[in-house]
Amino acid sequence: PALRRLAHSLLAHYQKGTRPVRDWRTTTTVAIDLMVYAILSVDEKNQVLTTYIWYRQHWTDEFLRWDPARFDNLTQISLPAESIWVPDILINEFVDVGRSPHVPYVYVGHHGEVQNLKPIQVMTACSLDIYNFPFDVQNCSLTFTSWLHHIRDINLSLWRQPELVKFDRSVFMNQGEWELLYVLSRFQEFSVKSSDSYAEMKFYVVIRRRPLFYTVSLLLPSIFLMVMDIVGFYLPPNSGERVSFKITLLLGYSVFLIIVSDTLPATAVGTPLIGIYFVVCMALLVVSLTETILIVRLVHQQDLQPHVPGWVKRLLLERAAVLLCIRDRKKFGQSRTQSLDISGQADNNDSTGK
Repeated sequence: PALRRLAHSLLAHYQKGTRPVRDWRTTTTVAIDLMVYAILSVDEKNQVLTTYIWYRQHWTDEFLRWDPARFDNLTQISLPAESIWVPDILINEFVDVGRSPHVPYVYVGHHGEVQNLKPIQVMTACSLDIYNFPFDVQNCSLTFTSWLHHIRDINLSLWRQPELVKFDRSVFMNQGEWELLYVLSRFQEFSVKSSDSYAEMKFYVVIRRRPLFYTVSLLLPSIFLMVMDIVGFYLPPNSGERVSFKITLLLGYSVFLIIVSDTLPATAVGTPLIGIYFVVCMALLVVSLTETILIVRLVHQQDLQPHVPGWVKRLLLERAAVLLCIRDRKKFGQSRTQSLDISGQADNNDSTGK
């Protein structure tokens, strides 16, 4: 009965359409806090970060106060969030409505302190830099602000100390692709065309990709293929296997790039450094194949020379030799040998006659 009497007493004449202050000049201060629970996805192509956070906000409602002694010493009660005033705090970077569970209640203390705690799946726009993929670090901001009320009406503050928020990984699921480094928080005022200012509370979620999977599946196979290309130079050039080996490596690397093309992140503003590395490796394989073909060509150059036609031989060695008064060494040597043999026989005959 005490709970029902207290809820009826608080909500009987409550007006949820106006700020819960007795003096309209009083500013309602909303203290907010968040804890990152999980990094669900990072869409590099669409520049969207999806996170799951535990969000908390706290403010004072001057019309939700009571004396605990009158209600069986009750100091806290849960009330439907739809029945009381709730600040219109939104995230500026929202790009889509996430699948967040509906939490219909808020906690109210007897001094008017209202605590609204709820988990939120946040899909926000983030400028993702993938140049250093897969060793990249991303910094995405979550900006909480009142969409309508000026800073005179609703001001924002941080629930906890910035140092406690920065390194709080107590609820973070640390087994995914991304590692949470820290969460920075900063308060600032924002104005449009010198009009009234709005209060903003920025949280910078800094995450780092775990590169082990991409190192094993992308970098190591490429390095192994390049090492095999270097080892291929130890094959003898005249064996006939070097060119086919190089062509096989080039085809294998092409198939490898086709397989990993879906793994590499794609954006319209830049190319990751690893993509440039793959292009350079492919170019080196092409240069290596070209060099191998030239070496084999030089080794077999004598075998590839065309034979001199017979009529060219006769023209140069017989006809042209006569015109140039060049003796045929082979014929000249044979005639000289015959003359020496004849003179030798004559000398022998003379000596025999004597």
